[in-house]
Formats: sequence, structure tokens, C-alpha cells
Amino acid sequence: MTYPRPAEEARPGRPAIAVVAHRGASDDAPEHTLAAYRKAIEDGADALECDVRLTADGHLVCVHDRRVNRTSNGRGAVSALELADLAALDFGSWKEAVEDARRTGGREVHADEEPDWQPGNAERTSVLTLERLLELVADADRRVELAIETKHPTRWAGQVEERLVELLARFGHTKPATRDWTPPVRVMSFSARSLHRVRAAAPGIPGVYLMQFLTPRHRDGRLPPGVGIAGPGVRILRAHPEYVAKAHRAGHQVHVWTVNETDDVAMCRDLGVDAIITNRPKQVRTQLGLR
Repeated sequence: MTYPRPAEEARPGRPAIAVVAHRGASDDAPEHTLAAYRKAIEDGADALECDVRLTADGHLVCVHDRRVNRTSNGRGAVSALELADLAALDFGSWKEAVEDARRTGGREVHADEEPDWQPGNAERTSVLTLERLLELVADADRRVELAIETKHPTRWAGQVEERLVELLARFGHTKPATRDWTPPVRVMSFSARSLHRVRAAAPGIPGVYLMQFLTPRHRDGRLPPGVGIAGPGVRILRAHPEYVAKAHRAGHQVHVWTVNETDDVAMCRDLGVDAIITNRPKQVRTQLGLR
């Protein structure tokens, strides 16, 4: 299949496509664990993607689902649990259990079932706070960016963004960009209101408007006011490959999620996207010829 613009024309003067590790190198290690993010950095990922939720006692933790049932040996909503409750759970052994079942042809473990949990390496099993992830990035021996997704709806509403901006400020990420420095973080959301809250509190932090479907109001490349990065799902590009060119003409970058298959990586490369968000950062970098 061919696409409207070859990569050479789609990216004039643009840097190489950025590779963003989705929930860390989550194809190799349990998602949102410190081990997954360490592996992503080792694999050369340009940025790390994480989802954040607010606990009952006000901590931002890296958990995708509203409830912990799928990725831990516990039950309940993140927003109703305190950090100490989450710290007592195993957030990693589920991946080994599922992979073992697949390798042996056995029955796969479902989200509402409790596998036979085994103690493991804390970096592969412990809940990860956003603060700890920020520390990991700060200690890296090169620039590693963070793409932080706020999850909505939530009972805490605007408190999520308030706490997020406070935490980013502590790490010096909310100061104005200069010619020599730009924030190593960006905030992503399917909620335009969430992005507006962050922009109002920290105008220098870039926003990414995530899209699962391409609605009529955005088909020409327009985004919500103040947002400069489009975040379409890869299915959007399969159905509407012309969208990348339209977004670029509107002055926006395009960061695509979640791109794991080689054909989709090739499509994104040929369309000239700015960033690929993937569970397999090492494989994607190899396919793109990045070192």
C-alpha cells in the first residue's frame, strides 16, 4: 500500500521519529513498573508514556485501569485506595502468569480471576508512583522525555491536574521554555478539559489531544485551543492516512498510539508522523534504523 506523502517529503527539516515506550517496555516487562521503564531507557526510547491516577490519599500512581483488578492481585478502584493499600499488592506477576498460560497452551488468566501469585523482584511487582518515575528520568544519563496521560472521568476531577502540575513544578518542568531548554514532559488526555486545566496552570507544558475516533470537527487537522499535538490511535491512520498531512498543515505534530506491528510502523514512517508510541521500543527503533 502507498500513502499520500513519502517520508522524505512528509518530514522536511524534521528530526527523526521519536519512539515512545507505552507504559514502559511493556512487551518485555509488566506495564507501569519500574522494571518496564528501566528497560525502555536501556532500549533507547526517546520518551516514556505513563497513565496517572490519584489515590484516596492524594498520590499520583502509574496505573491505566480505573480498577486494579487486571494488573494486580487486588480489587477495587485506584481512587478509593490509599498508596499503602496499593503498595501491598503485586502488580507484576500477572504478566508472567498470562505468558506462561500462552506458552503452554493453557487457559489464559482473565481480569476477574486470581492467578497463583508468586513474590518477585520489587521493580517488577510494586506499584509505581509518578514521583519515582520522575526521579528515574532525572537520573538518566541522557534526555528522556515523559508523556503523561491523565485518565478521566474520575471522582477527583481537577485535583488530578492540580496535583500533577505541583509535582512537575517540584522537578523544574513548569518553567518557561527558552531557546536552549524545553520541558521534557508533555501531558496527554482524551479530555480537552483536562488539557485546558494543565495549560492554565502551566502554559509551557505541551498538550497532546488523544483521539480514538476522528470526529468531523477534527478531520481537517484542527485541535482544541492551545493544544499543539494530535494523538490519534493507529486505527485512525489506517482509515484516514491523509490526516497526518492535514495536521501538519495546521501546524501540529502527530504522535500515534499504540503501534506494535511492523506494517503499522512502516505506515507511520511513510506518513511522516512525529512520534510512535509502542510497547516494543527496541524493535521499533531497529525497524526505523535508529541507533
